[in-house]
Formats: sequence, structure tokens, C-alpha cells
Amino acid sequence: VQLQASGGGLVQAGGSLRLSCAVSTRTFSTYVMAWFRQGPGKEREFVAAISRSGGGNSYYADSVKGRFTISRDNAKNTVYLQMNNLTPEDTAVYYCAASRSVILSAMRSRDAYHYWGQGTLVTVSS
Repeated sequence: VQLQASGGGLVQAGGSLRLSCAVSTRTFSTYVMAWFRQGPGKEREFVAAISRSGGGNSYYADSVKGRFTISRDNAKNTVYLQMNNLTPEDTAVYYCAASRSVILSAMRSRDAYHYWGQGTLVTVSS
């Protein structure tokens, strides 16, 4: 399974970006998908996750709730992260991750995900 993240860039505070993560697998719909991020000098942290079918079952870190939306298109093997009202604190490398076996209680844990993309850099200027 390979994950390819894209869509990062430089944006001003208050702006928006949409990240994409294309997944090379024939069984995309069997994976829980997530986004994590790692800011300068910080540990990698959970951002959002979405269930295998999508269907409104998504989960967010408190810091992004109401601003970010995770979605997936199982026909295109792609997961998205729509980021609105960005702030400089959102500056980070964003990683997509996949897992077949993660359970709800572990969804925010890095250790629950077996496959990772290479990361895409988001820089928010003030």
C-alpha cells in the first residue's frame, strides 16, 4: 500500500487549502484513513480520521474542529482534508495514514496506523 499526499503550499492566515492523499490499493474501502501533522519542533499529532465508508463518521482534534473537514472518495481511492480559516499554528508537514485494524478508541494514536504517506508541507503566513 502506497500513499501519496499533495496539495500543500503557502497560504495567508485566514485562507484555505485542500490536501489530497491518493492510495494505491484495490481495497481502499477497508482502510480507516487519517491525517496527522508535525509542526516545527513538535511531535506528530492527530488531526482527523474517517471511517471506512465515510458516511459522516469522522473525528477531529479539538484544535481543528469546525475549521477542517476530512472526506473520502472510495471510487477514487483518495482521502481529502479541507482546511479553512488557517492560522500560523497550522503550519506543519501533513501526513496521511491508513489502517485496516484501528479501533475507535485508538483512532487518534500514531501507532494505530501501518501505512504513511511522505507528507506535504503547509505554511501559513501571518
